[in-house]
Amino acid sequence: MGRVRADLHSHTHFSRDGWTTPEQYVQRAIERGITVAAISDHNNLDGAWAVRAIAPFKVIVAEEIRSTEGEIIGYFLHEPIPKGLTPEDTVRAIREQGGLVGVPHPFDRWRGSVLRPEALDRIIDDVDIIEVCNTRNLQQADNLRALQYARAHGKLQSAGSDSHTHGEIGSAWVEMPDFETPAEFLEALRQGTIHGRLSSPFVHLFSAAAKLRFRLGFGPAR
Repeated sequence: MGRVRADLHSHTHFSRDGWTTPEQYVQRAIERGITVAAISDHNNLDGAWAVRAIAPFKVIVAEEIRSTEGEIIGYFLHEPIPKGLTPEDTVRAIREQGGLVGVPHPFDRWRGSVLRPEALDRIIDDVDIIEVCNTRNLQQADNLRALQYARAHGKLQSAGSDSHTHGEIGSAWVEMPDFETPAEFLEALRQGTIHGRLSSPFVHLFSAAAKLRFRLGFGPAR
């Protein structure tokens, strides 16, 4: 089946802090050689559905869900999962759809949305994937800590650009065998190699501007 280049955490303008339209996403992903994209907008699946409808590459429908104790990613979803559930209930809702559970940027010391360490420890047995390369982390040490945690707990490791602007897409990826099902995805990820570099800290200014745009009522229609 060959190998693919997978960006496993990214956003469109359907995230309140994102700017990238589905059309921009597809164009940039093609330019960067991304052949699998997990679109994981905050608390909705609209961007994932929109990109999947027009992309010539494989799209994993995902969601970055804000639980009561921080963010969790559900992969291979069919319906959006509401924010505000406990971490345990968020995991349960992902599993009910046959999805996979990922934890993004688990040790980013500058991000208020990070899953709390005590919550991560409580749900770790039900976690499939730990993100160990997030290019929006400000310090590489936080990615390294995630890698150490994943290895200590025997968890699969992922990489994602966490892109909120089109220029960030493909700044991190996993080179891995191709797959079709969630089970095949996990086996492919086990054989994958992680690549990536930290983005400029200034990308966070674009996210702040996007949030202001939403508050003023100029976000995308759903």
